[in-house]
Amino acid sequence: MTVESLAQAQQNETRPAAGLTLRLLGPLAVSRAGGGLALPPSRKVRALLAYLVMAARPPTRSALCEMLFDLPSDPKGELRWCLSKLRTVLDEPGRARVLTDGDAVAVDLSDCSVDALEVQAALRHGLASLPVDRLEALAALFGHDEFLEGLDLPRSPTFSSWLVAERRRLRAAHAAVLEHWVQALPADSDIALAALERWLALAPFDRRAHEGLLESLALRNRLREGDEHLAAAARQHEAEGQDWAHLAFAWRAAKARHAGVKISGSALVIETAAVVPPEPPIAVAKRASLAVMPFVDRTPGVALRGGVGDGMAHDIITRLSKLRSMFVIAEGTMFALSERHVDSQDVGRRLNVDYVASGSLRRGANAQLQVSVQLTETRTAQVVWAEEFQVRLDDTFEVLDQVGNRIVTSIANQVEVAERNRAILKNPNSLNAWEAHHRGLWHMVRFTREDNDQARHFFQTAVRLDPTFARPHAGISFTHFQDAFLGWRDREASIGLAYGAASEGLMADERDPAAHWSLGRAMWLQHKQDQALQELRAAVDLSPNFALGHYTLGFVHAQSGDPTIAITESDHARDLSPMDPLLFGMLASKALALLRLGRFEEAADFGVRSASRPNAHIHIRAIAMCSLALAGRMPEAKEYAQAIQRTEARYSVEDLLLAFRMGGDVEALLRKAAALVATR
Repeated sequence: MTVESLAQAQQNETRPAAGLTLRLLGPLAVSRAGGGLALPPSRKVRALLAYLVMAARPPTRSALCEMLFDLPSDPKGELRWCLSKLRTVLDEPGRARVLTDGDAVAVDLSDCSVDALEVQAALRHGLASLPVDRLEALAALFGHDEFLEGLDLPRSPTFSSWLVAERRRLRAAHAAVLEHWVQALPADSDIALAALERWLALAPFDRRAHEGLLESLALRNRLREGDEHLAAAARQHEAEGQDWAHLAFAWRAAKARHAGVKISGSALVIETAAVVPPEPPIAVAKRASLAVMPFVDRTPGVALRGGVGDGMAHDIITRLSKLRSMFVIAEGTMFALSERHVDSQDVGRRLNVDYVASGSLRRGANAQLQVSVQLTETRTAQVVWAEEFQVRLDDTFEVLDQVGNRIVTSIANQVEVAERNRAILKNPNSLNAWEAHHRGLWHMVRFTREDNDQARHFFQTAVRLDPTFARPHAGISFTHFQDAFLGWRDREASIGLAYGAASEGLMADERDPAAHWSLGRAMWLQHKQDQALQELRAAVDLSPNFALGHYTLGFVHAQSGDPTIAITESDHARDLSPMDPLLFGMLASKALALLRLGRFEEAADFGVRSASRPNAHIHIRAIAMCSLALAGRMPEAKEYAQAIQRTEARYSVEDLLLAFRMGGDVEALLRKAAALVATR
């Protein structure tokens, strides 16, 4: 077996033990056929085994030496000695499990059972779909001990950092398993109560865990225990400077539901404080919520806090807040929690947010900066997105601005995708405003008439549920824009509806860049180009990372404005959102701008790329055809012409010109291209 195949095998779900069983959740233990194997007493040998088992890909010898050996006289010699000790435990007659391939080292786990990897596989596949007995089995794997209990190497800081990170990640996984198990159990089950207590022991500031326990105690009429728990929780929260009023309200509400207790309006007095619990908030669209942790600077010799890492977190929080598509925790709270050394997984549960973004940076030789970022979904402990950026620090501020742009847009896009996918799985009749909006987004970017109608239905549902939610108004405007642009409904009526819905969105939230974006598009349909550009610039001024605003500026300029601005804006939109559903439009806008500049071959390449996108509509294919014809690539142009005719037999260049607002120069070019295709 090659090292490459081993790396893949370690990512697959572990199978029932036909070979070894490794236990990493707790003290490290290895058994074969039910019998325990004696591990070498050397802590570094056991640390090496654990690291190789958990590694996503086979590490190099040099990486292992740096991680485990604190500058000995012969680190590679020590590594060889440790590997030889591992072979005496793991290898079998005719079966080598400790493998080396050049500089890489791996362990063959193809027929082994590893508890930590089993948990990882369950998280990847999704806890929500697991039956209650499977969740119980996963909870049992954790027991009550830490990952690699007792296996600390104080003189190996790199290993210690890895171990802390793995323990933190697996604690979050443990809490997620317990939460899903509790939700799958009957509310009056004693097992559920015990699981809630385990959950709280892991996450003592998790709002949902406290509310679940208070609900369970009220259900059993154990009111004194509930009062005692609330008092203890209040003291605990106050010691950490955190608000606990929501727990007081939850306890009063639970008693009212289950114990038949008459709740008066008087204050609830507890040893530490007196508070009148707030009334529950009015139901509005619950946006996805996000906390951004300060970035840790892991550069050797640099303090863990302050400087570039804090500056990057501040910048990302500010930019994400400007997008207004999600609820972002203010930086004051995030920096305060970081000062208390609260880890990212605990932050998510303390603040009851849906996602946590965290990262680190490291400055290396030759002015290189490496920035690592990951986005984690709090309730499943699942890493939604992770990325590494490597750049040269020639101009620190410019580089950090570029990296910040990419991080902000990636986080926003990944949250949108995750929320959209979640909404798709729900019963359409049970959607709230936020979920209905994302269900609409899923249909909107498919660019068929049927999906467009479905998208409008879900956006209208979101507006009915919460008229103050600006984003679905923009979505409704988009669907009417599509009706006019693609000729699916009466053009003039659709233009009026697009403008009306965009105006409603702006009235709902004039600080939302999407509201200005949709209004700018509607004004473009009304031949009000200057006003349209003004609204589109307002969108990107409000949020410089709003990719669709930059794209539409490029779209308008490509047709009758400045083609160089069109290229700049289209490229910037693609840099901000390289996997955007409207990527075909960004590419086609650049193709039109290049045509106007006489760069026909480049225009043809971008036209083909735009038409190759899976959701590209008929106008995009027409732009590709014309670009190819002007570049002299007639066989390819003919193929596009035939494909267009198969889709819509009566389509002509007049349909393309009616949909767009082309200037005289590009209109002449497109007519020339259509004539070339027709005559050859």
